[in-house]
Amino acid sequence: MITDSYGRIINYLRLAVTDRCNLRCTYCMPEAGLDWRSRKELMTYEEMLRICSLLVKMGIEKIRITGGEPFVRKDVLPFLQNLSLMNGLQELTLTTNGLLTAPLVPELKRMGIKSVNLSLDTLDKNRFIRIARRDGLDKVLKTLDALLADDIAVKINTVVMEHCNITDIVPLIQLTKTAPVSVRFIEEMPFNGGTHPVSPAWSYLRILEHIREHFPGIQKITDAPHSTSFNYHIPGHKGNIGIIAAYTRSFCGSCNRLRVTPTGVLRTCLYDAGTFNLKEIIRGGCTDEELETMITNAVLKKPTDGWEAENRLAAQKSAQQSMATIGG
Repeated sequence: MITDSYGRIINYLRLAVTDRCNLRCTYCMPEAGLDWRSRKELMTYEEMLRICSLLVKMGIEKIRITGGEPFVRKDVLPFLQNLSLMNGLQELTLTTNGLLTAPLVPELKRMGIKSVNLSLDTLDKNRFIRIARRDGLDKVLKTLDALLADDIAVKINTVVMEHCNITDIVPLIQLTKTAPVSVRFIEEMPFNGGTHPVSPAWSYLRILEHIREHFPGIQKITDAPHSTSFNYHIPGHKGNIGIIAAYTRSFCGSCNRLRVTPTGVLRTCLYDAGTFNLKEIIRGGCTDEELETMITNAVLKKPTDGWEAENRLAAQKSAQQSMATIGG
């Protein structure tokens, strides 16, 4: 097992395979996009498989593939196939914006992927274009339909933004009435590439209050271990609702995650600046035993929560990044 200095068992890896994305969402990056990493700056699939294999041997049980948008990277499906066959890995999931995903759903099903997080911030076509700066709602909804048709569990991730998509909260909740989906409303985080300051006005409690106004019968349900969301159910609905306090960070105490960015930086917290670069160390000839020791030592320095990590970041005078460069 990988254990931090607070006794938390770390068994979940979020691995970003690319920083590139085919959307330009306002809460993630500037309209012009980012200074995309060159191919040689990214980890190769072989390097990622080596890292994942080592981490699984060390105790990682679940891997989530993120980006950017994972499916904009060439040949990602064979990589996912190799991961799905990795001995000891219990769960492989992914997060996608859905634009390229619908035709790939049967292959994901065949690999044994049982759960997908789908980014969807609105059901209104014009508002989708304003948020994502691209047209693509129809493709996302086709992906949603394809995933449900193949019995792949879907968590819809919705970033709640003041003066932007508040009117979408109720229509998105209505999806849970007839579909077995979990719609999760996420506090906006300060990882937008510096495009605008983040307002904490729509916190977890404000989102919940807004939902209760429209669905007074909403009931709290049990949260799974290490859940980042506070989960609820509306009687008579097939699906559930979650609220993720990503900015106020009230779930940090049970964190069981590591993150690896597209360029190989190991991050023990979403809000930290990273510890060291796995890719560079591997290319320098490091053995698995040496890597394991370095990872173990890094985890022992994992901050108690996101507030401590952010304070360390401020002390280092590091700028907040885009979510695409961090890996979600």
